[in-house]
Amino acid sequence: MKFNELNEKERYVIEDKGTERAFTGIYNDFYEEGLYICKKCEAPLYKSEDKFKSGCGWPSFDDEVEKAIKRVPDIDGRRVEIVCASCDGHLGHVFEGESFTQKNIRHCVNSISLKFIKNS
Repeated sequence: MKFNELNEKERYVIEDKGTERAFTGIYNDFYEEGLYICKKCEAPLYKSEDKFKSGCGWPSFDDEVEKAIKRVPDIDGRRVEIVCASCDGHLGHVFEGESFTQKNIRHCVNSISLKFIKNS
């Protein structure tokens, strides 16, 4: 599989499992209609209709494109990490039981892990 070239900051988050600072990502307060794809491999990950404002400082989604996301225990032993199912690129973490939406789930995703494709 061929991957997109990543800059130093993108590699830090996507490959080294880092985190961008809260409220700094370009998609935090971004609500256009379209599709969010993996920055590393361009696999479809999230639809804009599943994005919601959580106030946490990172883009939040309450659903994913089918079979697009893998959940793995985080190294901290408390959280669940989410990665791209196609390339294992780090996206963020998933949280349940917060009651932000009726689906009661929040994918907390680093903007730097995503690319956006606007609906035409």
